Amino acid sequence: MENSQPKIKPSSRTELVEEYYFSQKLKQIDEMRKAGANIINLGIGSPDLVPAQLVIEKLCEAAKLPDSHGYQSYNGIPALREAFAEWYKKYFGVTLNPENEILPLIGSKEGIMHISMAFLNQGDEVLVPNPGYPTYASVTKLVGGKIRFYNLKAHNNWQPDFIELENCDLSKVKLMWVNYPNMPTGVKGDRKLFEKLITFGHKHNILICNDNPYSFILNNEYLSLLSVDGAKDIALELNSMSKSHNMAGWRIGMVAGHKDYISSIVKIKSNMDSGMFRPMQVAAVEALRSPESWYELNNRTYSVRRKLVENIMLKLDCTFDTNQSGLFLWGKISEKYKSGEELTESLLHKTHIFITPGMVFGDQGNEYIRISLCANENKLLEALERLENFQ
Repeated sequence: MENSQPKIKPSSRTELVEEYYFSQKLKQIDEMRKAGANIINLGIGSPDLVPAQLVIEKLCEAAKLPDSHGYQSYNGIPALREAFAEWYKKYFGVTLNPENEILPLIGSKEGIMHISMAFLNQGDEVLVPNPGYPTYASVTKLVGGKIRFYNLKAHNNWQPDFIELENCDLSKVKLMWVNYPNMPTGVKGDRKLFEKLITFGHKHNILICNDNPYSFILNNEYLSLLSVDGAKDIALELNSMSKSHNMAGWRIGMVAGHKDYISSIVKIKSNMDSGMFRPMQVAAVEALRSPESWYELNNRTYSVRRKLVENIMLKLDCTFDTNQSGLFLWGKISEKYKSGEELTESLLHKTHIFITPGMVFGDQGNEYIRISLCANENKLLEALERLENFQ
């Protein structure tokens, strides 16, 4: 039966997207490791540091309680919504009503799908950054939207070119994805940019969605799109505990905005999951109340790693902006390579180091590579040693 053909064809929807790049690449790396290769993975932004000890203890304590294992509210427990509200007030200066302006999510990546399903009709256009997180484009395709890429360029500090956008026909655009602090470029947002985005959204009746998971990594200039006057009427913001609290596998995120927008998202979400495991929510409350010293300790580790990653970039003859924040370093390749992919494929096969080519994030990233800080110092030092003889 191994050679039999399946009788049921998949939906045409599956033809709109390809398997996620990192899913494919991790399979290749796994096969190389099975064949004996010692691969150093500097491609994935999966934090290897642990959450705060009190967070883990809270998880264990709550998991032992007999009433912790049933279905939970689709809106998350009140304590978690309140903790998110306190977190936003403390660090971003944004007041959110925990009753109806915050929705905990089983990961903010899933939230991209929830938002898209809640607001996009067939044929609605979506402004997607290039370079940008690939999920914005793939989800748009899956829900029947039409992608309108807008270019982010180094000479414009990787920000939208509003003059270029204003010269386009925006009549069918319903939603715009932005991401500051930016991934993959590491550029921070600023109030002037956010004010322009909100003005742009109001002018053209476009929902501006800021994906904001990197604020706490090598950055202390905390800024939320929702802090701009009038933002709640035209904007949503996603956030996540994956990077900020080393809880990527826990899948805990949130979306914040106007209560009517949140209500629309709940209609979608409540038909797609049955709530988040209560002990994880209880532990997340503890994590959100971590003192500033915890973030500082985390960033001391990342600062040391960042210097080593900068040395890797220099070994590869790449140039980069030292003011980048976030969990990665974005660098431009030298002229001796045709593309970032040519460089990263050569690295993988000659040195067994995996680095992400910038083309993964769009053609504006073709001349770039991205290196993750999610590897310990020994791994990074080993990578530097392997590069000594790399041609």
